[in-house]
Amino acid sequence: MINRREFLQQSSLLAFMASLPASEAASSFKMGYSAITWGGKDEQAIADISSLGFRGIQLRANSYAKYKDNPQDLKALLDAAKLQLVMFSSGNVEIDPAKVPSSIEQHVNHAKFVKALGGDSIQLTNSLRKKGETPSKEDLVKLAEVMNEIGKRTKEVGVQATYHNHMHQFGETPEEVDILVKSMNPSYLRLLLDVAHYHQGGGKPADAVLKYKNIIHAFHIKDVESPIKGQESNPSSYKFVELGQGNVDMKGIFTNIRKIKFKGWAIVELDGVPDKSKTPLQCGTISRDFLRDSIGYSFI
Repeated sequence: MINRREFLQQSSLLAFMASLPASEAASSFKMGYSAITWGGKDEQAIADISSLGFRGIQLRANSYAKYKDNPQDLKALLDAAKLQLVMFSSGNVEIDPAKVPSSIEQHVNHAKFVKALGGDSIQLTNSLRKKGETPSKEDLVKLAEVMNEIGKRTKEVGVQATYHNHMHQFGETPEEVDILVKSMNPSYLRLLLDVAHYHQGGGKPADAVLKYKNIIHAFHIKDVESPIKGQESNPSSYKFVELGQGNVDMKGIFTNIRKIKFKGWAIVELDGVPDKSKTPLQCGTISRDFLRDSIGYSFI
């Protein structure tokens, strides 16, 4: 027996799935979850993410400091939890010529670590944006060139480098993302499209799925509340929230992910617990249930 609310949820989901062409209704993509919500407590994140039914995990560079000399210990934890390392947050990229060599070395070292863990992808970000300043096209192209070189070097290790669009970085707006993407060498560098950052930067992420389908390697599936409830007088205010709790067009995004027959990893990400009365596991449960009940993703 199901209650009225469950009946309505299931009816709505069935109607949504029925509206998709048969070729789009099947989930060819895979769902992972990022450990960032656990604030560095990776061992707990591994246990919780596995319990939610996800089979892929994204770890951050803090795990490198702890396990770089004994990656087999971390791999044993992942294997026991039946989790695949599907993305690794490798940190920022520098474009200052004096800093570029050490920046490249950092990401190559991370790539070797990822390879030892059975992974094959790293995420590149940057801290280059200056408050109140818009980056020049020349600087955006320069960033892409350095990331291309990083990707060339990590490919030699067997690891794919990806660029992650992000608020308050180079690549905040759709226009900046477009310049970066057009300057990427797809043989070495691919796009990790973060749908919430793209939305908050003024773009329509469902459209970006189609626009960049040939260079997308992975997705960050993320929601954002903007403006923050109670702060409507500040329209630029925002906070990241569990899936289905914000303003991002999740159904449109997943419709297009299915339309392009994406077969890679879509990774749920939540930077921190938005409601301090909840735990990361409870937040993960909300997002997992949204994917199952509203998007029709099967965790079986």
